[in-house]
Amino acid sequence: MTAMLELRGVSKVYGSGPTEVNALRDIELSVDRGEMVAIMGPSGSGKSTLLTIAGSLEEATTGEVLVDGSELSGMSPNDRARLRRRSIGYVFQDFNLLAGLTAAENVALPLELDGFDASTARATGLEALRTLGLADRAAHFPDDMSGGERQRVAIARAVVGNRRLLLADEPSGALDSVNGEAVIRLLRDACRTGMAGVVVTHDAQLAAWANRVVFLRDGRMVDHTAPPPDPGSLLSGPGH
Repeated sequence: MTAMLELRGVSKVYGSGPTEVNALRDIELSVDRGEMVAIMGPSGSGKSTLLTIAGSLEEATTGEVLVDGSELSGMSPNDRARLRRRSIGYVFQDFNLLAGLTAAENVALPLELDGFDASTARATGLEALRTLGLADRAAHFPDDMSGGERQRVAIARAVVGNRRLLLADEPSGALDSVNGEAVIRLLRDACRTGMAGVVVTHDAQLAAWANRVVFLRDGRMVDHTAPPPDPGSLLSGPGH
């Protein structure tokens, strides 16, 4: 089976000469359908850079990035944009919801941009909100919702349609522990439906929900392991 995401010898260098920064160094990573991988490491270790390269938001300096078997560097800018719209869902730490759109409109927007008619996009968006327990908030604007509700809207937007790769950057960073665990549970459930997920997090308890944990330091992958048992997640994590 082709991995949904593959990073082969990926390095990323910013600047040159005395200002050169090696953000990533020779990263090897493969993520299958139905799998969630957590990325951990100290600030500045390259976690967010890995995520933006995996999602084709920026290009690697060297190495190959493949999404569903297609090598990103061989795609035209239009093809990469189409791939992002159709196949990749993002969950950002600051939600990135449009304040002037309702929850339902925020979720439906990627589908409309990809050519779905408005009624189909809205119906699909409403179903995604219903799945996440937000049907009664569909007509509300982001500023009228709690942080946990806004984050669930962001997840609904990320998984709506036929997305195959889910990328989340500190998705629980702005939330309390209860809402944080709920968000990770929702991401894990999305992966169980067949999506591949990559989640950047600093929280070991939340990383315990992942199938694997990748540790970065100074742009290098220093460990790659199943998550250690966490006392806070033994009763509520996967399989329980």
